[in-house]
Amino acid sequence: MPTVEQAVALGLTPGEYELIVEKIGRQPNAVELAVFSLMWSEHCAYKHSKKLLRSLPTEGPRLALGPGENAGAVDVGDGWVVAFKVESHNHPSAVEPFQGAATGVGGILRDIFAIGARPIAILDSLRFGEPSSPRSRYLLDHAVGGIGHYGNSVGVPTIGGEVYFEGPYEQNCLVNAMALGLARADSLIRSAATGIGNALVLFGASTGRDGIGGASVLASAELGAGDDDKRPTVQVGDPFAEKKLLECSLELLERGLLVALQDLGAAGLSSSSAEMASKGEVGLDVDVARVPLREAGMEPWEIMVSESQERMLCVVEPSQLDELLAVCEKWEVDASAIGAVTDTRALRVFVGDEIVGEMPVPALVDDCPLYDLTVEPPAAGLYPAPPPVLVADASPQEVLLALIAAPNIASRLPLFEQYDSLVQSRTVRRPEQADAAVLALPETPRGIAVSIDGSGRRVACDPYTGAIEAVLECTANLACAGAEPLGLTNCLNFGNPEKPHIAWQLTEAIRGLGDACRAFDVPVVGGNVSLYNESSDGPIYPTPVVGIVGELPDVARAGRSGFTRAGDAVALAGPFAPSLPGSELAKLRGDELPAGLAQIDVAAVRTAQQAIRDAVRAGELSSAHDVAEGGLLVAVAESCLGGAIGATIEVGAGDELMQTLFGESLGSGFVVSGSQDALRRLGERVSLDILGTVGGESLVLTSSELLIDVTLDELRAAHGALAPLFA
Repeated sequence: MPTVEQAVALGLTPGEYELIVEKIGRQPNAVELAVFSLMWSEHCAYKHSKKLLRSLPTEGPRLALGPGENAGAVDVGDGWVVAFKVESHNHPSAVEPFQGAATGVGGILRDIFAIGARPIAILDSLRFGEPSSPRSRYLLDHAVGGIGHYGNSVGVPTIGGEVYFEGPYEQNCLVNAMALGLARADSLIRSAATGIGNALVLFGASTGRDGIGGASVLASAELGAGDDDKRPTVQVGDPFAEKKLLECSLELLERGLLVALQDLGAAGLSSSSAEMASKGEVGLDVDVARVPLREAGMEPWEIMVSESQERMLCVVEPSQLDELLAVCEKWEVDASAIGAVTDTRALRVFVGDEIVGEMPVPALVDDCPLYDLTVEPPAAGLYPAPPPVLVADASPQEVLLALIAAPNIASRLPLFEQYDSLVQSRTVRRPEQADAAVLALPETPRGIAVSIDGSGRRVACDPYTGAIEAVLECTANLACAGAEPLGLTNCLNFGNPEKPHIAWQLTEAIRGLGDACRAFDVPVVGGNVSLYNESSDGPIYPTPVVGIVGELPDVARAGRSGFTRAGDAVALAGPFAPSLPGSELAKLRGDELPAGLAQIDVAAVRTAQQAIRDAVRAGELSSAHDVAEGGLLVAVAESCLGGAIGATIEVGAGDELMQTLFGESLGSGFVVSGSQDALRRLGERVSLDILGTVGGESLVLTSSELLIDVTLDELRAAHGALAPLFA
């Protein structure tokens, strides 16, 4: 029998091992210990975060499917729902970035079609160390390559995303993938196994040793020196197999052949079978001798915990098994009946007639110990100050050009050009055309918009306010496109929660997310938690990534971020209260992170965003772009670059000029352009200051004197600073 030491090596604590013994009434054997180690891992059980996550709002008038299923979904009218979810593949990507990122995309796509929705879009949220680092450039290049390889091959467009570069991600990059799908509301399927005697069928790729231990070894532990040896635990993906699996799954659903459907992700057969049994309050018998293998001599425990990609598990009535197998054969997808639904409330593992493991389903899924966190704010200096790259007395023009070229603000087109953003012909607004990506819905002028955001550095300054800003930044992006937010998904990327200062960051960030969602009446439909993101160099910035889906009534009026018409007035709208601490300019100056951010009047921000959204929908604004990283002047410059047209603006002189131009308060300010009459009407609903006029070949800024006169070509050259990374 396995020992306590072996259990600890698999990620369990001695106390958890004793609890397992108590629940099953004996010592676990090798199969049972392997399954428990994964089901009770942080990645599967959320044992350090589940209590906190229960505080998030999960109800809303447009909610079609909430937390607990493979993906959430919102109602977008006319019988259609949009499914969406974001998940992490951080540790695998830090070890093997191409396959780590590629299989992250594959896994999130399976979550979408596992509920019966056809995937229609991918977004990615990436974090790396500074691009001056060879390691970071290697991780970036290969992760972007993996995302493009998988998404392009499957035929799902990558329509948006974000990438940031910060020192604390040097050893532990973040690769978060979000996917959206479209389905008829009455065609959604759930994952609960039901019907005693129904068959359990595994279909898709064969099972190998790739990915073994991924959930416990990689996703639930800190990375340290020598982690290159963990490369065999990273899954290997095949996007062409995924495409066949997708079409096969959707045809099975269309024919009404499935009782339940679940994808195989973290922990493989262990989690998929146990979770299906738990949701259906049944038992499952699994015969690993029937599982198609691509490697000889695999042990039963290896088969149960393998995370080989492109596999699905379903429940089917025996009378329909032959038809199901015929559909799988049509799509050249291997399928095998590997077990049955029982009334035992146990997950039983067989090798032929020999039982090699028997575990109570409630013990595996529902009775994992959940921990209360010990919280304590971090001491000063947790994150070292970045090296200065800009002198304190730099002129406004020098600051603008430095910010436009900064890694966190420079154009992402060199990345997006590696992705197909137009396949499926739904894309209305491509990356960098608008603040949010926009997709057309079938048989209607309406559409959906989606954005994904989160600033780890600002959350490190103030987890509560920084998390609120992540939500406001997403809703601001949607407002600029003319979309109303319907639902939110999140991926919570943090360090080791067993350390009080990390636990405090996690607790405060979730509190901020919940308060922002309640203020905007946006339900959380599901998400992912990725903890232990730290190395010997320290933790990552606390990084709650937020993805929000919204609806707009007419995609023909979807907003643009770039100026479009010479002679339009330019204005700053919204309750924008810029502050330099924690900003991109502060980073370029090498400033320490502040212990706190300015508080935000969330109600006032919501009112402003509603006004912007209504004006875009009414066709009254030529452009709308939220003020984000870099502040007001950077937003104006981005609007000039987006429309290939200049602008002349004026701001008041004063001691706080640099704060006015480059201070930040994410989600609360908007650079808009339009006719004087249109802006006057907008100013009746929200605070608004006319800044100047669109036109010319330069961005000109005056105060009491000429401060900036920079040509579009100069701006464009600076903004293209990332291009050499992909040359």
